[in-house]
Amino acid sequence: MSSPRPVFYVSDGTGITAETIGHSLLTQFSGTQFSTNRIPFVDNEARAREVAGLIRARGEAMGVRPIVISSCVDTGLALVLGESGALVLDVFAPFIEPLERELLETRESRVGRAHGMVDFETYHRRINAMNFALTHDDGMATNYDEADVILVAVSRAGKTPTCVYLALHHGVRAANYPLTEEDLEHDRLPPRLRAHRAKLFGLTIDPVRLAQIRQERRPNSRYAKLETCKHEVSAAEALFRAERMPSLSTTHTSIEEISSKVLSTLGIERVMY
Repeated sequence: MSSPRPVFYVSDGTGITAETIGHSLLTQFSGTQFSTNRIPFVDNEARAREVAGLIRARGEAMGVRPIVISSCVDTGLALVLGESGALVLDVFAPFIEPLERELLETRESRVGRAHGMVDFETYHRRINAMNFALTHDDGMATNYDEADVILVAVSRAGKTPTCVYLALHHGVRAANYPLTEEDLEHDRLPPRLRAHRAKLFGLTIDPVRLAQIRQERRPNSRYAKLETCKHEVSAAEALFRAERMPSLSTTHTSIEEISSKVLSTLGIERVMY
């Protein structure tokens, strides 16, 4: 079996942009295994040369040419990264020349400039949404009046990471409710959720995958047994059908895709930043 292709998301900022775009690109190639790493704050030549050396060494160790997906705005830094021998893809390159022609203006390749374009109202909305998600995680708080969405699922089906993503990337106040054994004995919504029916979205998962996840958390427990997982998933899906709740399987779906489906299904306007 061939070695995974090393991929580096390199940025003069956090690297979230490069990683998000790069992940979307790599998912189009299911026949290749990738080993990914995010390297943020590459904002000067010395750091770029250090990173280029690391990338070159990784490629030599694995015997395959690395791929670099870069969101560094300084073209000089991109040239230094190219000395690594990797395939360097600039996420901005396809758009700069058409925009320069359209706007009759030449880009300013200034490191950190993009991070100065901050809408503080949007920023605070995202921070407040994150605090909301954390305080309403796994049913810890159940005052859902201010929630934009409530994710409903059995334990370990992907509720928490999706809520955090919705908060951090879209400023959405996302709560989540874990279906308990008692909840699953009925095909009706738990009482505390009934008043918020329009905000509910169900998540489900393949029982085999759920058992694997739970086994890592609580090895050899009843909680992790395949029979338990099959029963819980089946009961949760029956509840979603009975209540005509929108739902989605998280088994082979990325957090980005889950979040997009939740927003579009419930008609929630996402924050752009």
